[in-house]
Amino acid sequence: MIKQIKIRRSIRKYLDKPVDDELIMQLLESARLAPSGDNTQPWHFIIVKSELKRQKLVEVSNNQKWMLTAPVFIVCVADIRSRITDNVQMSLNEDSPQLELKQIIRDTSIAIEHVVLEANNLGLGTCWVAWFTQEEIRPILNIPADKYVVCILTLGYASESPKDRPRKKLEEMMHYESW
Repeated sequence: MIKQIKIRRSIRKYLDKPVDDELIMQLLESARLAPSGDNTQPWHFIIVKSELKRQKLVEVSNNQKWMLTAPVFIVCVADIRSRITDNVQMSLNEDSPQLELKQIIRDTSIAIEHVVLEANNLGLGTCWVAWFTQEEIRPILNIPADKYVVCILTLGYASESPKDRPRKKLEEMMHYESW
């Protein structure tokens, strides 16, 4: 697994080649198996292949045109109802204070990273995109106000091989027993 982690890159240029649904299902299976606090499994995934919907998602993602080279977007959504089951009205956004929101973002992020690593393992490229607001992205896919879009994963076959990015040395981030 460390090899896959070392060679994984954020891909921003994709081949004009479709991704088989079977591979997408395999990616989502890897997410399904991710751990979550209290086994709440708050994640949902919306597969977007439609050119029109991908264009709309690009527009609300600060018009990052490179995204359109990816044939598939996976919109990764965290569901606070996995932790708050009361039937109270709520609308989540970037400033929402709920502790549960932080928990579902954490857990959904773990599942997303499972997808990213499995995609790399299958010879696919991904890039995590999160430059949007909840208010703008939710209406495009009819996502309810009590759900939180964590990211859009662009997905496809890479047509680039980005170089290694600088990383801190392990010693710079490692502590024993206390800070």
